[in-house]
Amino acid sequence: MEIRHLITFQTIVEIGSYTGAASKLGYTQSTITSHIQALEQEIDGELFTYVKRNLQLTRLGRELIPLAEDLLSTHAQIQNMQSAHEVKGTLRVAAPESLTISKLSPIIREYSLKYPQVKLILTNGTCGQNQTDLLSGRVDVALMVYPEINLEKCIHYSLGEEKIVLVGSNDGPDHFDEYKKSSTSPFFITNEEGCSYRTMFERHLLKHNIHDFQTMELCSIEAIKQTVMSGLGFAVLPYITVENEVKNGKLKILSHSEQLDPIYSHMLIKKKKWLQPSVEAFAELVLHSMSEFDLPTAVKH
Repeated sequence: MEIRHLITFQTIVEIGSYTGAASKLGYTQSTITSHIQALEQEIDGELFTYVKRNLQLTRLGRELIPLAEDLLSTHAQIQNMQSAHEVKGTLRVAAPESLTISKLSPIIREYSLKYPQVKLILTNGTCGQNQTDLLSGRVDVALMVYPEINLEKCIHYSLGEEKIVLVGSNDGPDHFDEYKKSSTSPFFITNEEGCSYRTMFERHLLKHNIHDFQTMELCSIEAIKQTVMSGLGFAVLPYITVENEVKNGKLKILSHSEQLDPIYSHMLIKKKKWLQPSVEAFAELVLHSMSEFDLPTAVKH
């Protein structure tokens, strides 16, 4: 079994196609195919299959992922024995938009200045997608805004509770009950499905049989805030994403009597026998830099 065959396998898993893996690794597609065929001959079974033209892992393929990761991690450790403590290479981080715009930017700037030999790749996705990308090996670190979680395969750091607030336009109602009683079916302005605090709030509405709102789904938090400012409806967002607008009088925190489930910030790192120094350095900087932000007062009445 050759290391390059495992690298090819892992790259296909990360990218999702033979063609994409060939482009990333600089191989022809026939070489990619031959690497996978060699692996399949050794384990006596198929690693990938096609379902409606979509490439998918077989049971053996899914079982091979953690074993391949361990072998490649050990191989990387052996290769870097001489410089095992040097912070360099590529670091892939996934984070939700809310944390990226509110807390991550200064951390990434400091990290890049401190460790210029690291190529840091940041992607934004829903918390569920970030977790999937971490477990599949597409990223090294995943940050999430989510309820309590406990994943055995991950090193988990809790970064504190994120205050979730209901916000409306500055000249709109002061209390959420006024939206619930409105005869005009106001808009619940929110981001894409899979967002943890959207899911939490929608479950709350369903549990209490509240069906008075239309849903307007927008592509970014900035678009949500601008639309709420225009007076079209209300939004449910982490306070850290609306703090400036609230302080500047562009948005208003709505008083409410809803019992919303708590949401927390998390940092997850997949457990490996050897953690890259770049990952350890990033985690250390995040833990050092993440401090308590100013919280709103009189949120609930």
